[in-house]
Amino acid sequence: MTVSEHLISSREQAAPWIETPLKESYALSQAAGCRIFLKLENLQPSGSFKSRGIGNYILRRVEDLELPANNNSVQPHIFSSSGGNAGLAAVHASRTLGLPCTVVVPMSTKPLMIAKLKAAGAHDVVQKGATWQDADSHLRKDVMTQAGSAAIYAPPFDHPDIWAGHSTVMHEIAAQTPNGPPDAVICSVGGGGLFNGVCQALDDLGNTSTTVLAVETEGARSLNAALEAGELVTLDDITSQATSLGAKRVTQRSLEYAQGSNVKSVVLSDAEAAMGCWRLADDERIMVEMACGVNVALCYDGRLEQALGRKLRKEDKVVIVLCGGSNVTLDMLAKWREEFGWVEKVIRKDSGKAPVPSAITAPTGQH
Repeated sequence: MTVSEHLISSREQAAPWIETPLKESYALSQAAGCRIFLKLENLQPSGSFKSRGIGNYILRRVEDLELPANNNSVQPHIFSSSGGNAGLAAVHASRTLGLPCTVVVPMSTKPLMIAKLKAAGAHDVVQKGATWQDADSHLRKDVMTQAGSAAIYAPPFDHPDIWAGHSTVMHEIAAQTPNGPPDAVICSVGGGGLFNGVCQALDDLGNTSTTVLAVETEGARSLNAALEAGELVTLDDITSQATSLGAKRVTQRSLEYAQGSNVKSVVLSDAEAAMGCWRLADDERIMVEMACGVNVALCYDGRLEQALGRKLRKEDKVVIVLCGGSNVTLDMLAKWREEFGWVEKVIRKDSGKAPVPSAITAPTGQH
């Protein structure tokens, strides 16, 4: 058996991603005024939805691999550039196939994520550059050249095979949502891989009724800026603490999807993203990172109605893709609440509505 045949056989034994639960949240439903469902992508092997797209991409490249027929000892080597989550997905997918994986991350990547990459079994973790684009350039120009023909480059978001992998999350949502498709799906946007996958699946399903809320933070709003300009825009810098959203430019396909009638672009602050994290921890005992918390923040204090531009009905079904929870700790949640606790001054007290747990735990005098 050749190396590539062995790897393809391994694929049949274990996939790099799993089907995740869709959980209705009664606390978030109470806060939002409609039925809120959580797609628990934080339970993926790598801790984020990227297990789907990166895993599918690596599987496709293994199938395409052409190694010398007389040299079965040549082992493919996966190379990933990432702010953290894509690298984790690449490492986990590579380990599923018994392959080494080297990850290059920007200098902004926190020690926690570096430690997780190493603990997951990365062959090497290299820090280089101020942004993901800088890290990616270093990976392709300098690091990968040492591996020769055995090198497989795994981009974090910009490839149709990645979008196809991510599309599986929407197909699962369609099958798991009770009594028909959701009225809206909320997903955050970095480079656009998850967003592309969701929109692709809706097209495949012939679903024109579900609204997609594409959510970004102010310091990483590359999609929103592109929509305003009517063309792709490269941000000067990423200033958001939601570093997993830190792509200065989205894919062309993301812009095309976002210009559709069923997509709404939403931009929230880092403070709101952090609030989404600590309130989800209070309300559902789930810890997620800021790039995911920005989605959850829409459930609170009227933000979802504002984003949709209409009054919510109690029977409306809204799915939040809990995209990841790798880059978060209890200490980080506490620090975010200390830094951004002022945002809870605007917690709304609707008469006749029972408060959710996170409203009770808001700082004294700030609600």
